[in-house]
Amino acid sequence: MGVEGGLLGRDAEQRQVRSLLGHARNGRGGALLVSGEPGIGKTSLLEAALAGATGMRHLRVDGYEAESTIPFAALQRLMIPLAAYLDVLPGRHQQALQVASGVADGPPPDRFLVGLGVLGMLAAAGEVEPVVCAVDDAHLLDSESLDVLAFVARRLEAESAAIIFAGRDDASLAAQMAGVPTLALAGLAPESAIRLLMSSLPEVIDPAAATQIAAATGGNPLALIDLANELSIKQLTESSFADEPFPVGHHLEAFYLRRIRHLPPDLQQWSLIAAADSTGNVDLIRAAGQELGLPDSVADAAEAAGLVVLSPSARFRHPLVRSAAYNSAQGGQRRRVHGALSVASGRLGLVELEAWHAAKATLGTDPAVADRLERVADLAGRRGGFSSRARVLAQASALTPEGGRRYARLVAAAEAALAAGAAQLAKSLLDDVDEEALDPVSRGRLISARASIALFTADPALMNGGANMLAAAELFHGHDAVLEQNALIKAFEYTLPAERLARGATLTELGARMRKGAELGDGIAATILRALSAHILLPYDEAVPIMRTAVDAIAQLGPEALLQYGAISVALTTALWDATARRACLEATADAARDAGSLQLLDTALWIMSLAELKGGTPRRAGQYIEQVRELRRAIGYDAEHVVNVALLAWSAAPRPQIEMIADGASAMGFGGVHAAGVAALATRDLSEGRYGDAYGRLKPLVDDPFLQVTPLEIPDLVEAAVRSGHLEEAADLVQHLEELARANGSPWTAGLAQRSRALVDDNSAEPHYQAAIATLAPTDIEVELGRTHLLYGEWLRRARRRRDAREQLRQAVDILERAEAPGFAQRARNELEAIGEHAPAAGEPGQFDLTAQQLTVARLAAAGHTNAEIGATMFLSVNTVDYHLRKVFQKLGVSSRRQLADRIHPPS
Repeated sequence: MGVEGGLLGRDAEQRQVRSLLGHARNGRGGALLVSGEPGIGKTSLLEAALAGATGMRHLRVDGYEAESTIPFAALQRLMIPLAAYLDVLPGRHQQALQVASGVADGPPPDRFLVGLGVLGMLAAAGEVEPVVCAVDDAHLLDSESLDVLAFVARRLEAESAAIIFAGRDDASLAAQMAGVPTLALAGLAPESAIRLLMSSLPEVIDPAAATQIAAATGGNPLALIDLANELSIKQLTESSFADEPFPVGHHLEAFYLRRIRHLPPDLQQWSLIAAADSTGNVDLIRAAGQELGLPDSVADAAEAAGLVVLSPSARFRHPLVRSAAYNSAQGGQRRRVHGALSVASGRLGLVELEAWHAAKATLGTDPAVADRLERVADLAGRRGGFSSRARVLAQASALTPEGGRRYARLVAAAEAALAAGAAQLAKSLLDDVDEEALDPVSRGRLISARASIALFTADPALMNGGANMLAAAELFHGHDAVLEQNALIKAFEYTLPAERLARGATLTELGARMRKGAELGDGIAATILRALSAHILLPYDEAVPIMRTAVDAIAQLGPEALLQYGAISVALTTALWDATARRACLEATADAARDAGSLQLLDTALWIMSLAELKGGTPRRAGQYIEQVRELRRAIGYDAEHVVNVALLAWSAAPRPQIEMIADGASAMGFGGVHAAGVAALATRDLSEGRYGDAYGRLKPLVDDPFLQVTPLEIPDLVEAAVRSGHLEEAADLVQHLEELARANGSPWTAGLAQRSRALVDDNSAEPHYQAAIATLAPTDIEVELGRTHLLYGEWLRRARRRRDAREQLRQAVDILERAEAPGFAQRARNELEAIGEHAPAAGEPGQFDLTAQQLTVARLAAAGHTNAEIGATMFLSVNTVDYHLRKVFQKLGVSSRRQLADRIHPPS
């Protein structure tokens, strides 16, 4: 189909594409997905875009079915012309691209780290000349290439680059391309359809018949042009289109099928080879044809017949022509052709294609071919192609005879799918596994994968996650000590989200099994297991030194080890009340995940950091971490607007019923920890509003049913609630417990809150305890607790009628609590100031600077002293885009330097 015919009546669509290209020329990059049914004109619009992209560098890549399980295959072909810009990238981005392309060895890169490298190369190339990338048949791209290009498409903002995708209406394509603007092509309007048909005919047709044909085809340009080329005026006029729409989709394929079957036998076979190959590799098609005895001249005959274009690769005039050529053959013929293509691929050194075609040539099972596929899957895994690895292993399993190895390959495929973030694919693969046929290690991996899926998909089965991982550890016992120890650590990790809702194993059972697992070695896993078991089983004062040893060991880990063990530090550092070590370990883990491009782990780390900041930190930092989660979700195409930390909501002005509804919903899904955090945060909000009885009612059940390191953090709030609601004796017992914790762990956080709590229960001798609490907390960055201590001290001073001293404490409270973005307590402090006749400073609006969420995040990071490159790495943006946002920030805030910016924005500590 010619470009002109495909674009007839597409003025609005062409304007949208031209607008995208115009923005890219002016340094405002972007992307567009053109979708629609076969023959609707997607390729024509793509080709017209390239033809009209004057003054721009053109890059093009097509998707091929035969490459759909070769990781990064399409991306490698697309980026070859930009190889000169590889050297401008950071070292880790260079390595990621080289490993993904198979030209270097190294750790398997996350596909999003590869995406950052591609984004950097496009940005660098755009500095020299604007770039337009055209991606046709996007639905046939390998999953890794599509993920990377979609990621890049979502992050193009201030680059001189544009990406235009063309693909069929397809649910899986739409899911992978989420967040990329879509232009859905429909059939031509009746007037344009009639004009296209009549202009394509050699003779005049009756207008009524033309109208009927245009309506029957739904305005599909390819159908109209091919009808005009293949049927006479008489045939068109006499045909009846009343019963069903004329050939579109399957009907149009049948139309081409009839054409293929009328070709000479050699031409039919050559067409079948080209269709079975699908990559358009002329050398491969020629070699396979020679294998089957075809002369090289057949290729020219195919081009002369209008089936393909042979420059520089073999491209069918339309995908439906290729589909018809393939479907015109019998199963045996197809297998024979795939066998020839496999042999030819092997001779040309195309390992992945050799295995792919060998699988297509196989009827039933074939252990040798299955082994070849597994080797290809291993190659994909080493390049970071986990989606491709999952699919190839599933194919290998289908070719494996019945037995344990068949199902072990499915388990490995599910593990690869989980590594790629495809939890539903992993679940469907495991659903086909016969567990009884597996050996113990494979069965343990199966159980572990199912537990991970439950956590990933928020399945209520996560309540049994800890127990399931204990079962997996038992299956690994005596076979693989590393897997056993890691399963035991996972058992603890998977218990944390459920907290009090955990089922299937008690904490005591978990602790005893971890203590046993710690005896298997002296590495970091053993150290962590000893600490976690001590946390559960030993008296606190005996557990502290063991936990401290583990925290110190985690702090010394390199980036690769932190990816595996860094997140567990939150439990131990929290148990030690060590906010400084907690933040340091989690930030190091987040940095390692960011550098590795492991966005799933980064997402987890940022969530943990946001939750942790609400106890021993500030709501301000908690909010900043959540905004980074949202930015990350936008980068990978997820809905970022529904990212909610329910405990953080409780610190804001969000309606109580909304918070309670979200917390209850989390509980229903098995996330007992989220529910408890929401309840505790509401209790803290009750305290800020003087609703002490309500706070007591929320906190007492949590403290009476303790859960590990979480519950002690609620004790200071419960002390305040108990004192102010008349439960003095209970409060005194709680303070004594806090003081015992402080003596055992030596933490300024615990010591400061123990002093403050002692002041609450010993009102007559409160002042030295308040002063000691402030002196202890002041050197730390536990801002909210420091501000609340000034507030309580100020309230005590006002009741003692020491107005001047009270004013000083309350002013400090307002300043600290405003800066920490704890509005409820700041308002309580202002109310106290007004009660002594002091003019209270107006409530600030933290974070409200007429900036977008993205601009605010950029501003905060810049104000904290981060470079543009560091900000780009944090937010998955190019340096160009960071610079663009920063200029907008400076303009909106009326500042001209980062120092001035820091005076306007509270930087993250």
